Amino acid sequence: MTKTDRFKVMIRCNQCGERFILRGRRSTEGRVETGFKQCVCDNAERFDILSMDE
Repeated sequence: MTKTDRFKVMIRCNQCGERFILRGRRSTEGRVETGFKQCVCDNAERFDILSMDE
């Protein structure tokens, strides 16, 4: 996987249970970057981030 390869990511809020499916990239530090900032319930910290197979 190269630096510009993108993959589907499911983000689930641990506060309200809302789910978001976005495209993300793996950063050089190993983190997933999607641009996601906060949930509709104003939670900005507690999330489960899972990569999805396409």
